[in-house]
Amino acid sequence: MKELTFPEALNEAIREEMARDSTVFVQGEDVGPYGGGYYPALKGLWATFGGERVRDFPISETALVGTALGAAMTGMRPIVDIMFADFSFVCFDQIVNQIANMRYMSGGKAKVPIVVRGVIGGGQRLASQHSHSLEALFVQFPGLVVVTPSCPRTAKGLLKSAIRNDNPVIFLEHKMLYSAKGPVPEGRDFTLPLGKAQIGGEGTELTIVAHAYMTQVAMKAVDQLKHDGISAEVVDLLTLSPLDNETVLRSVRKTGRVLAVQEAPPMCGMAAEVVALIAEKLGMSLRAAPRRVTAKQSPIPFSPKLEDYVLPSVTDIVEAARGMVRGE
Repeated sequence: MKELTFPEALNEAIREEMARDSTVFVQGEDVGPYGGGYYPALKGLWATFGGERVRDFPISETALVGTALGAAMTGMRPIVDIMFADFSFVCFDQIVNQIANMRYMSGGKAKVPIVVRGVIGGGQRLASQHSHSLEALFVQFPGLVVVTPSCPRTAKGLLKSAIRNDNPVIFLEHKMLYSAKGPVPEGRDFTLPLGKAQIGGEGTELTIVAHAYMTQVAMKAVDQLKHDGISAEVVDLLTLSPLDNETVLRSVRKTGRVLAVQEAPPMCGMAAEVVALIAEKLGMSLRAAPRRVTAKQSPIPFSPKLEDYVLPSVTDIVEAARGMVRGE
């Protein structure tokens, strides 16, 4: 193990995969000799691998993703950096009409091993156009694998698996995790499986289901709940599509209660999907009705006080959890 920040873990994953496989390459805006990406995950790659394998593009997300599709279909493994996931709307046709459908429409003959990286979430006072949580939107499209790491360890292990996968992967990194630091296994063989959730802690009274930065927020809430004598555990989804239903159900069967947490607004989100899953599969066996903690149904404000009000917090999770366990 060694201590890495979240972007250092991403950088190490990309470096190791580029060294292992000559078909892996990076393209994005501001990734060349004078850039390194908006965030430091791509720092130093151009100096190591050169301009043929670290391709600096003009400001055109459509060109970035469209050319990556062609490259992937001819045997390459592109990693596309679109900076903020908010910019994916510019190239949405390429992602959801072309990349997501190509393997299906070719009867499995065309592999599409593309990783599209984008930064999601609020918390950094960047206002409405740079703070969306778009993960549930991508989950709507069969053919896309959607991944949301929650710490440096999962960032490295999941990104390496995403690069090796023969299907298109939307890899979403919450900007509030970029300052996180933690232990990461050394060695090029370290990977984490796509489609598998992880359990944080061991609880008996409540399951909190979360992903990305909300996993860290939920873990802080669990620590506070211990002082109230409430035993809770966190299911960190990690991969949203395909969703690890069994791990979620196994935890809720044990605790009898589920609190689904997401940073996105409530309507049609991952929290709603988790609640629907639990209601359909466990129904009357639950000890309490499922609940959600989400952002308000609002654009993300620029004002710090208003942004803090709109986004879900540790306090929001603690209060909801107390209400479920104590019947408040």
